[in-house]
Order: sequence, then structure tokens, then C-alpha cells
Amino acid sequence: MSDAVLSQFTAPTEEKKISADRKLKFGIIGTGWIAEAHVTSLLQCPDAEIVAGADLIPGKAEAFFKRFGVENVRLYPSHKELIDNEELDAVCVCTYNTTHAECTIYALEHGVNVLLEKPFTVTLEEAIEVCKVEKKTGKLLTIGFQPRMDNNMKKIKEIVESGELGKIYYIQTGGGRRRGIPNSTFIEQSTAGIGALGDIGCYSLDMVLNAIGYPKPLTVSGYKSAFFGANPKYNNPADAARFNVDDFAAAFIRLEGDIVLDFRIAWAMHVDTPGDTIILGTEGALRIPSTECWNGTVGGAMTLYKDVAGSRVEMKIPLCGDVPGGLFYQKLRSFIEAVKEGTPAPVPSSQIIINQAIIDGIVKSAELGKEIEINIPEI
Repeated sequence: MSDAVLSQFTAPTEEKKISADRKLKFGIIGTGWIAEAHVTSLLQCPDAEIVAGADLIPGKAEAFFKRFGVENVRLYPSHKELIDNEELDAVCVCTYNTTHAECTIYALEHGVNVLLEKPFTVTLEEAIEVCKVEKKTGKLLTIGFQPRMDNNMKKIKEIVESGELGKIYYIQTGGGRRRGIPNSTFIEQSTAGIGALGDIGCYSLDMVLNAIGYPKPLTVSGYKSAFFGANPKYNNPADAARFNVDDFAAAFIRLEGDIVLDFRIAWAMHVDTPGDTIILGTEGALRIPSTECWNGTVGGAMTLYKDVAGSRVEMKIPLCGDVPGGLFYQKLRSFIEAVKEGTPAPVPSSQIIINQAIIDGIVKSAELGKEIEINIPEI
């Protein structure tokens, strides 16, 4: 039977029409690599208008917007001058990790909604301060985790919430690259603060924590290293000389609900993957194939393991289709809709502060060489 015939028995889906009656005025703070995806996505949104941009490096913002054909954009040398001189609905914070907190706090305090690129911040203390300001101002803050928009990621959460796995008690997750050390501002503490942990580790953690409802972490025993990034044998000499963040990290994390999370992430290692993600439950288990680069989806069809009528069975979960416009577009689209309609943040800080607390805990535990408690205050 053809797809055309089968489609007659499927309810038609109608794509939501976007009204351009009101255009949200956007500012772009930081015009580096990640800002390219923000601008490209915003240009596809008829209800969004890029009116201003800021970058610390003279001439960088001007060249950036010219390259994308974005005209009549007012340019500023800092996020403060941009926000002080513009009437904005929202900003995309695309700056160095170490300036995420200060840019976001300043925008929120001046009545501007924020889409903040990942990682949330560098430290838990910074994340707490951001959340306090968010609560005080009542403005919208969402964190840039575009994998949340992927249908396969949503399917993982659906499987867990369906009860098919029973009570979750152990999760193994992580991933990374055999060789994939970035350069630029990613590899120095002064700009990045953290390395692979913040770059791709936050995605891996979000995939499983979001699926199980983001329980609070209790303790963490962490490890981190930089054997590859700082070695000119595996990195170009100039970058190796300035490399002072993690290129590998691992941790054993205890979560509320008597759940254990076994985590590892890498920019470089002598193996193709540290293993698939595995979610073990009392009634079943789910295997999620690893992906080399954390491109926003899973590495292949997932497998559900169950006992059925006394027999051990394995069921393949077919890959879900792509989302319209791509994950990054949907990240911007969901933020715009939330601002316009006054709905909750698509990726709320109340969840991602837990993600950040774990990353921060891994760093602190690794530096102390022992297990530590994780405490997130009420905000």
C-alpha cells in the first residue's frame, strides 16, 4: 500500500501560521560563531526583527551583520550600552561562558527577556544570582538547549513517563569525540571557564535529567583531565600552550529518588565512544546509541528491553522525523512564542540550575579529590 493511500487514514496536520502584526525587537549580544545560528533562525521569523548588536571587539559586529545582509542594525561596544540605548523585547546572549551571568542579569534588570546560550553559567553561584534576578523581575529567561526540540529526545521522555521502564534506578550517559577539540574562546578559563563539561556535557546531562523529571542531585564524585588539549601531539602547539580547561570529565552522581547517574564526556580520547546511554528500570531498560558530536539528536534507533510473558524481548524504537526548520530554528521559535503569549520558558532555569549544579559539583569534587554534597538553595 502506497504512502499516498496510507495518508488518507492519517489526520492532516496544519502548520501554525505566524502573525507578523507585532514584531519582537531583538538585540544580539556577542557576534561569534554561535550567533550565526541565532541570526539565521531569526531571519526566518516574520515576527522578529534584529535591531541592534554588540561585541567587545571593534569592527566585529559590523562585519558580522554585513555578512548576513542584516541592514540598519545599531551597533554597540558592550551589552550595557546596547541595552541602555535600545527599547528591546529580547536579547540573545551569545558571549563567552564567563560573561553569561553578567549579560543576562543586566538584561533582565532592564526589563528585557533573554535567550541565553548554553552552558547556563560557569559556576552554581552565578546561576543562583541569575535565577534570583529572574524571579525578582518576572522577565522570561530560557536556556539554549536546542536538543530539547528534537523528536527523538522527546520520545525518550515519553518512554520514561509511560511507566514502561518501571522505577528508574541507574543511568549511564555521556558521549563525546575521539578527536574534536575546539579552539577560539572554548579552551581558556578566562573566557570558557569550563571545557567539554560545559560545551557538550550539559547536553548529555539534560537528555537524561529531563527524561526523569530533573530530580535534585545529592552528592557527586567527579574527575576531570586535559591530557589531549594541552598536548601539542594532539592539538596545534599554539592552542595547546593556552589550553587550561577540561577535555574529559567523569562523575558518579546520586540523585533524589535513589537514582544513580554514571556520567562521562570527552572532546578527545583513544576510543570512539565511552558508551551508549542506558536507562535501567525495574520493569525495563532503554539503550540510546551514542552520537559523536552531540548534534542535537540520538545516534540511531533506540532499543527497549522488556520481559514479556516470561520471555526476554528487545524492541527497536524507530527514529522520529526531523522538526520543521531544524532544531535551532525551533529553539528561537519556541522562545518567541513564549514571549508573545506570556507562557513559561521552553527550557526553564529552574531545571538547568540543577544541570549547572552537577557540572559545578564535578569541577569542585575533581579539584578536592573527594565526593562532595550538592546544595541548591530555594530561590
